[in-house]
Amino acid sequence: MNRKELDPASGRWAPFGVQLRRSREAAGLTQSQLAKLIGFHYSTVSFAELGSKQVSLRFARSADQALATHGTLALMWQQASNSAGLAEGFTEFAGLEAKAKELRLFEITLIPGLLQTRAYAQAELSEAVLRGEITPDQADERLNFRLARQQLLHRSHPPLLYAALAESVIRWSLGGTSVMRDQLQYLADLATRPNVLVQVVPFSLATRPFQTAVTLLTMPDESQLGYSEIPNRGFLERDRTTVAIWRRRYDRLQVEAPMRAVSLDMIRAARKDLST
Repeated sequence: MNRKELDPASGRWAPFGVQLRRSREAAGLTQSQLAKLIGFHYSTVSFAELGSKQVSLRFARSADQALATHGTLALMWQQASNSAGLAEGFTEFAGLEAKAKELRLFEITLIPGLLQTRAYAQAELSEAVLRGEITPDQADERLNFRLARQQLLHRSHPPLLYAALAESVIRWSLGGTSVMRDQLQYLADLATRPNVLVQVVPFSLATRPFQTAVTLLTMPDESQLGYSEIPNRGFLERDRTTVAIWRRRYDRLQVEAPMRAVSLDMIRAARKDLST
């Protein structure tokens, strides 16, 4: 049988199809064998792998369970379904994020999406609607997808997560006092988990290593990737030299920024200031 190669950039469902095929082949299964395991016709598996047909969320979840892909396919399904509300280039990143064993985040203006409360996320997206950047329907799509991404922090073996946040992030009262107080409390609670390290980068720090938000991923095979974003467009950085430079900058930032206890005190102080 001829094996048709699929370009991940060839269509809306192409990334999902490529990931499904790679995961199935890594498990040593044929399309028919996978179809039998998940209770679907083999043609559905074939269409899904070719990216020529939208399959159901039940299909994606069943395939995740059969292939031990830890929710990656369901996450990619949700993103493909909601692609009109997400930044270009985010699809591939989200699939990799779900599989990473270590995440390093740097943020200048906002609490990172993985660490947001629902109310904070809604406030951020509502502002984007008011600015005319997205529609209300796209805001709903982004919210649902963001909350789905957060599940990676609650699975049985979550990744290590390091978050370096500029002090401006915890000082900007997005959504009003009540929303921000709850968000800072949630951030402080997360920061006490053994797999999460939050550092607040104070205004007094002399240099800033990045001019925009950056994420560094370490995959199970120890390969490293970077991701950055400008409005409505994301960039996945695979070049080893560039990623190594980003990693060195991040390592230096972690050394220079206050550690867990001091950063937690800064978060709690910012929350207290909102109360007064």
